Amino acid sequence: MTAESYVLARRRRPRSKLDLAAMDEDERSGGFRWGLVKRFGPYVAPYKWRVIASACLMVVYTLSSLASPYLIGRAIDAIRQTHDLGSLTVISLLLLAANVIAWQAQFWQTWTMSWAGQQALYRLSSDMYRHIQALSLSFYDRTEIGRVMSRLQSDITVLEGVLSNGLLSMLASVISLGGIIFVMLGMNPGLALLTFSVLPFMFAIAWFWQRHAQRSFRRTRAAISLVNSTLQENISGMRVIQALAREDRNSAEFDDLNRHNRDTNLESTKIASLILPLVEVVAAVAIALVVVVGGLQVAHHELAIGTLVAFTLYINQFFNPIRNLSMQYSQLQRAGVAAERIFQILGIPVEIQDAPDARDLPQIEGRVEFRDVTFGYDPEKPVLRGFNLKIEPGQTVAIVGPTGAGKSTIVSLVSRFYDVQGGSVLVDGRDVREVTQRSLRSQVGVVLQDPFLFTGTISDNIRYGKLDATQEEIEEAAKAVGAHDLILRLPDGYDTQIRERGQNLSNGQRQLISFARALLSDPRILILDEATANIDTVTEAIVQQGLQRLLSGRTAIVIAHRLSTIKNAVVIVVLQDGRIVEKGAHVELLAKGGEYAQLYAMGFRHTQSEVA
Repeated sequence: MTAESYVLARRRRPRSKLDLAAMDEDERSGGFRWGLVKRFGPYVAPYKWRVIASACLMVVYTLSSLASPYLIGRAIDAIRQTHDLGSLTVISLLLLAANVIAWQAQFWQTWTMSWAGQQALYRLSSDMYRHIQALSLSFYDRTEIGRVMSRLQSDITVLEGVLSNGLLSMLASVISLGGIIFVMLGMNPGLALLTFSVLPFMFAIAWFWQRHAQRSFRRTRAAISLVNSTLQENISGMRVIQALAREDRNSAEFDDLNRHNRDTNLESTKIASLILPLVEVVAAVAIALVVVVGGLQVAHHELAIGTLVAFTLYINQFFNPIRNLSMQYSQLQRAGVAAERIFQILGIPVEIQDAPDARDLPQIEGRVEFRDVTFGYDPEKPVLRGFNLKIEPGQTVAIVGPTGAGKSTIVSLVSRFYDVQGGSVLVDGRDVREVTQRSLRSQVGVVLQDPFLFTGTISDNIRYGKLDATQEEIEEAAKAVGAHDLILRLPDGYDTQIRERGQNLSNGQRQLISFARALLSDPRILILDEATANIDTVTEAIVQQGLQRLLSGRTAIVIAHRLSTIKNAVVIVVLQDGRIVEKGAHVELLAKGGEYAQLYAMGFRHTQSEVA
């Protein structure tokens, strides 16, 4: 099983109908865990003083807000009972001052906490990006890129509201609720207890709502993740979609996913919207009870009307924190799901790590040895079994064989993109697991069949592996591989902007630029993985001249089907089912009449005649 077939097997899913099983990874966890909140500690800790200041401002805002109903009640009683305009003026000024203080405290609290929250999100996003760069290629073999993008973008966005203001707003609601309860009990214990009698109904509503909200919000996050992964896949493969006239079929399949995303969002919105009307009904019942009972007390001169008005206002304020907590709890549930998914990514172990005592690999000669190597992308289905191969410094070794024989696997192990399950891979006599990955890969250059070019200029792409390269060095590398003249024919030469993945360049141009990039980084070991497969024969003639310069003095491992690329190799290794079945020079292997001769007869001979 090759890397490609393994990836396809892991990613295969029915696209004619929505595959909910594909979302199990996003839905498998249990309810919201408050332990997730602790994991934000390291991200918030550097800004703790701003958080504390924001909390203090929140207390000031809450206390200022609590003063308003009391002052309004005093003002009503002052007018009705004493007609004391002086007291009324003082109360009015105090009411104005309380509202100004509340406004200022709320503004600075919101700004301070938003600043701290954004800083924490910045650090969290940076950690996620660094972590996904460190994750091994095996993770990307089994994971759809769109799902990773969803967690980096939409899940972080969901967390933004909670970290910026949500958690402190919940704290403010709790403080406000406690303060209102204290004031109401002080004003009239009987009416206060009457108001609190509706709380059991409130708790029952919250319990009922919470049971359904968590799963709904998790399904919503999973649905958008699946939509994102499908979009990423289809946009990347648009050329194939249009070539095979798959637009209608793909649109229908995407409509199924998009419809599921719509339905899950509508469901979660319905559940989130249900809580507030229920709270309003309970609040209305409490106000009605207090108005009836309090009105009777006013009629019997047992309660001042100003106190009743103030008490009624406090009831509204009493339920405001409960409304806010309901809304914030809904937001917290969504954020909990998002945080869970983010920390799932951060919790994925990096399979390929430097050993604690790993040392930097010094400048190497380029000796490569596979010593009794056993490896499989699925450990139960090894691709290589007891594989042995020694490549001397400066030697060019070509590896040929049928699809699935293990050619690309071999070169992946040299760069330690994967770890072997048995045996060892040695570079200059050092096990690649005993040296740092950076020092190893900085001396190994890889040119792929489909070279990846990044958005930017051609110069930027050539110097990608050597950022301090001068323009003169860039042009010398391009001249060496035969790319210079082709680049100069482009509209802006070396300053030509490359579109995503180099779609505005031909296959040959992209490959030549990747050759120049590899030459400029000056690796001691060079890997060519079907690097000339997509180049036309005219361009290949140019490339072959550049390859002689590129391979000169370097250890080279060449995987190719074209004779022109491998016929000058010192050794040609023929693989079949992960084992070496033949090894030798071109002429020698042809004379044997074995597997290589058959491959030559089927394909290499035609390529040779084309080049000739």
